[in-house]
Amino acid sequence: MAGLNTHHRAFRRSGVASVSHSVAAANRSETPSIAKAAVEGGLMSGIASVYSGGRTANGEVAAAGGMTAAHRSLPFGTRVKVTNQGTGQSVVVRINDRGPFVRGRVIDLTPAAARAIGFSGLAHVTLAVVHS
Repeated sequence: MAGLNTHHRAFRRSGVASVSHSVAAANRSETPSIAKAAVEGGLMSGIASVYSGGRTANGEVAAAGGMTAAHRSLPFGTRVKVTNQGTGQSVVVRINDRGPFVRGRVIDLTPAAARAIGFSGLAHVTLAVVHS
């Protein structure tokens, strides 16, 4: 019995590793393309918020004066046109961080980018990929 249990445990470990590897690979390859397709199709809209400070997910310093943003799944370096639905003003930002992690929010902008489209807290926005 001991041999059977050892084999079973080894199988479970390798099975879990291969499943989690497959899921991770699918998330890496599919999530950005799905998000990009939604944005390119004009389907992505929601609430934008403001953030700054600290290190970004790609290792940069989150500069309050920069025209950068955080998005949950678009690839780093993607340029996105963000339009404030209330003011009609737009700005192009570069994705360099991950987030926001609050339900209903689709993008976090630096204070400079938020000011450029006329808000300082939260705003309803639409997103369009300009370049990836």
